[in-house]
Amino acid sequence: MSNELETVRVHILDKDYQVACPPGQRESLLESANYLDQQMRAIRQSGKVIGVERIAVMAALNISHELLQQGHTTEKNTHDLGERLRKLSTRLDDTISSFRQMEM
Repeated sequence: MSNELETVRVHILDKDYQVACPPGQRESLLESANYLDQQMRAIRQSGKVIGVERIAVMAALNISHELLQQGHTTEKNTHDLGERLRKLSTRLDDTISSFRQMEM
């Protein structure tokens, strides 16, 4: 497999862009471009933001916010899972200890 970058054409908010893409990442890039296009179109249709540059910045802020929220949710879920596992481990240790005492 070649390590050379592939040039992929993406269409965002009525404009075409040529983007360098690592091998095997074409579909992911196209999916990302499509998501960005959808976000920018939604902002433009709201009529609250005018200008492609401002629309792009707002879309970038919205997407960044989504990613950060997902990260915080993942961190919280990981913390909660870790806490649940610690409690379960303590209960298992207590149960095993009780059984050992009953065997004596």
